[in-house]
Amino acid sequence: MPPSLVVCVPARDERAMMPRLLACLAAQRGAPPFGVLLLANNCRDGTAAAARQAAAALPDLRLRILEQEFPPGLAHAGSARRAAMAAGAAWLREAEAGAGLLVSTDADAAPPPGWLAAIAGAVAAGADCVGGRILAEDTEENPLPPPIRRMNQRIQRYWSAVRAVSDAIDPVAHDPAPRHGDHVGASLAVTLAVFAAVGGVPPLPSGEDLALVAAIEAAGGRVRHDPAVWLPVSARRQGRAEAGMAAEMQRWLTAEAQGPYLLPAAGFWAAQARQRRQIRQAHGGDPAALAQALGLQALEAAAAASGNDIAFVARVTALLPRAAPPQQEITAATLALEAMLA
Repeated sequence: MPPSLVVCVPARDERAMMPRLLACLAAQRGAPPFGVLLLANNCRDGTAAAARQAAAALPDLRLRILEQEFPPGLAHAGSARRAAMAAGAAWLREAEAGAGLLVSTDADAAPPPGWLAAIAGAVAAGADCVGGRILAEDTEENPLPPPIRRMNQRIQRYWSAVRAVSDAIDPVAHDPAPRHGDHVGASLAVTLAVFAAVGGVPPLPSGEDLALVAAIEAAGGRVRHDPAVWLPVSARRQGRAEAGMAAEMQRWLTAEAQGPYLLPAAGFWAAQARQRRQIRQAHGGDPAALAQALGLQALEAAAAASGNDIAFVARVTALLPRAAPPQQEITAATLALEAMLA
């Protein structure tokens, strides 16, 4: 049976990670028929050969391997993910899977057996895009250093409080609580139709995953952060992508010694949620009144008013002036957010 879902994996010098990743994908249960598209780019360690060798022991896994050499100016994560997902889309079209689904992940991920089934379930429930919660691997064999574990727990508590405040002020019907907040390339799914409508992955050196989600929302796509969708990734501190998770964990490792760990203040998130609610409530109303309230030109707000409330919020928000949010020490910010909820 031809695949109706393709897992797209950009990989650069990931020979060591291939056996685990492919074994985890072969162990998926309850998923629709799927294939795996591996784009080995600018590799010098035999990543593609290692993948072929690992796949030989997994006869039920449908694997396609493409090897590509990007020139120096384009040899980055954005180009690789864009090419991998474009090749995955071509595979779905070849299989005539018009209602197909593209799923992005990374070579150092270890998807649990129900990962693809949970993604497919979220899409069946109405999502156009599904982000998965990303967990730093913490096992007996590969334990997290205590400073990283402590900082990770503090950051998770902070963002959980941010989401709870947002949900209390501006609940979103297509992404109800409980929800997580991750939608990055290690676990990001999008329907083929929506992927094509937004023009694929934006050609950015980094942050291409977040830019893709922003484009989906600007087009009115429903992004779901289903807690059933999650996967661990390796806790390595020498990553392949600029500004990726490895770099962030390296920052966590030194955070305790370098002084206060600052994040946007509690009041910033409450104000942002109130503004989103104001924009959402104005959808289908008077663009001129909204423009006056937000200090925008009426014509700009009216132009942004097309589509559903998701697109309206995304487009109007993009027109607003941006300023750096006030910063607050993470523990103080978290306690302030939790006090708002109480």
